[in-house]
Amino acid sequence: MERNGAQIIIETLIEQGCDTVFGYPGGQVLNIFDELYNRKDRITHIIMAHEQGASHAADGYARASGKPGVVIATSGPGSTNIVTGLATAYLDSVPVVAITGNVPTTLLGRDSFQEVDIVDITKSVTKRNWIVKDVTHLADTLRMAWQTAISGRPGPVLVDVPKDVQCALCEFTPAPAVSKLPPELASDSYVDAAALMVNKSTRPYIYIGGGVITAGAEDELLALSEKLDAPMGSSLMGLSAVPAGTPRYLGMQGMHGHYASSKAEDEADLVIAVGVRFSDRATGNKDRFARNFRIIHIDIDDKELNKNIPADIAMKGELKDALSRLVSKVEKKTLPEWNERINELLEEESNYTEKAMQRTPEGNLNPYRIIDVVSSFSSGLTVATDVGQHQMWTAQRYPFNGTRTFLTSGGLGTMGYGMGAAIGASKATGKKSVLFTGDGSFGMNLNELTTAVTKKTPLVVVILNNGVLGMVRQWQTLFFNEHYSETTLERPTDFVKLAEAFGAKGTRVFTEEELKKACEEAFSSEGTFVIDCAVDCDEFVLPMLPPGGSIDDIITGM
Repeated sequence: MERNGAQIIIETLIEQGCDTVFGYPGGQVLNIFDELYNRKDRITHIIMAHEQGASHAADGYARASGKPGVVIATSGPGSTNIVTGLATAYLDSVPVVAITGNVPTTLLGRDSFQEVDIVDITKSVTKRNWIVKDVTHLADTLRMAWQTAISGRPGPVLVDVPKDVQCALCEFTPAPAVSKLPPELASDSYVDAAALMVNKSTRPYIYIGGGVITAGAEDELLALSEKLDAPMGSSLMGLSAVPAGTPRYLGMQGMHGHYASSKAEDEADLVIAVGVRFSDRATGNKDRFARNFRIIHIDIDDKELNKNIPADIAMKGELKDALSRLVSKVEKKTLPEWNERINELLEEESNYTEKAMQRTPEGNLNPYRIIDVVSSFSSGLTVATDVGQHQMWTAQRYPFNGTRTFLTSGGLGTMGYGMGAAIGASKATGKKSVLFTGDGSFGMNLNELTTAVTKKTPLVVVILNNGVLGMVRQWQTLFFNEHYSETTLERPTDFVKLAEAFGAKGTRVFTEEELKKACEEAFSSEGTFVIDCAVDCDEFVLPMLPPGGSIDDIITGM
């Protein structure tokens, strides 16, 4: 059957199982949007307030659902506006398919109105990208893009389609949805060597990354921990792979990780790292990091092996398969002395946490109390964050009990990520979502309140409002002699009135009791609800490893 390029784009998306796209219309994608109108019975378009918000919404949809998210943007500023979203997805290995319009092929390279070379611009923040100059190649290019996004280590891709290609006609032949390319499996020799090393260990520690969630290897991971009697800790991206309260799970490790988790890793004799990349925030001083232990590093992407931290065994392979085979080969352990030490570390952590809680008078708000109250109303819902202190407090304190329920910008650290991601997650799950944000981060994405309200998105926005750029101010306090350069905002913004102006409900709270009442209303309401929580600007995220420091330099209290 003969179809034009715009029809081929939409038909191919439907063919791949796509039911939702996010974006913003413009001159060079009008043909695509006309076809979205014609096929609205099969595919839904969510118009966002800004293309960056659309790219984050596609990212949030992908993280919450496990399926690729799709964003459509017009040429020029439309396409450049999604670059931050693509970089966010790229650094966190999220499958996003971006489709951009461009000027007709006859005008390419002539500095035409709203022309940019988006393919060159996005080469460093996509797995692969294409410009399609011949309509007969369009369907297969889109299928290849989809397959690239989901295969191996997932990530974003971009397909740029000039205006005349969207209008051109060619024969279109439907095809089945593409499948992931077969993953490379770990070799038997590496699995055998890893099992031998594990069997010799008396203080094993399992370090969990986001790759475990991507691979769906949560059950195999838990089986390994149980068989080895080994504690587990996670990177920021690994949060939600293991339910809170699971025996042996110590929470996030690293710069702002749990004290017991970071200390246990340091005191281990073997770290089994699964689907992680040993970023600087996880390791601190790399020369000091692995002084006490050997490392087995398993990852689907061999570029991550030995990149930041050398491993004794660097094993490339699909994680679910590799873990399953490793579990079958290792000996069952009981490690009472190691677990006794873990319990001592947990007791020390509990003392630090209790002291931090006691700094706030009973009934008043502090970050942990805010998260505790909100989590008592939001069990099982997807939680998104922006970036900053609120992000780390959430990572430390929120009891994630389901995989794919924590969405955050870990690699790029994108302030402004959370609002779009929360909207995308709600669309993906069909449930209410929760956004923890700060007044600084919220200022970067509050325009998407109009999207949430207009689309009747069930969303609770919790602002930890301290009137400052908290994380940067914390560094200025600790390392820059309290020179608070441009981090005291002094903005008179009334977030309650702002929410109401956008058509949402909102309230401001100062005490724990007020927060409970606000949550009762917010979580029983339909639509979008903003809760503005007053937080002291001198609340710090602790523990903290100083930049370039190590576990020896950990800061546990002020």
